Amino acid sequence: MPKKIPMRQCLGCREMKPKKELIRVVRSPEGEVSLDFKGKLPGRGAYVCPNPACLSKARKAKALERAFSAPLPDPVWEALEQQMKEVPQDAQ
Repeated sequence: MPKKIPMRQCLGCREMKPKKELIRVVRSPEGEVSLDFKGKLPGRGAYVCPNPACLSKARKAKALERAFSAPLPDPVWEALEQQMKEVPQDAQ
């Protein structure tokens, strides 16, 4: 029997993709929001494609605010966009 591949939905494009192809955005128990490339950080997670366009779509639709049940200030969005640009292609 083949092994089941965990699927997650991107908050930007709303497509179901294998978990390993997506980047986890995590809200820590302290309330800090960051990108989790390994998928191991503690806290509430939401998933986005490694495409900056998907992150901007999620921002426009306020998808992360709904996922985390908390407003995200502009500096947090800018930090997420900066982290997305800095990610090496092999880490995705």
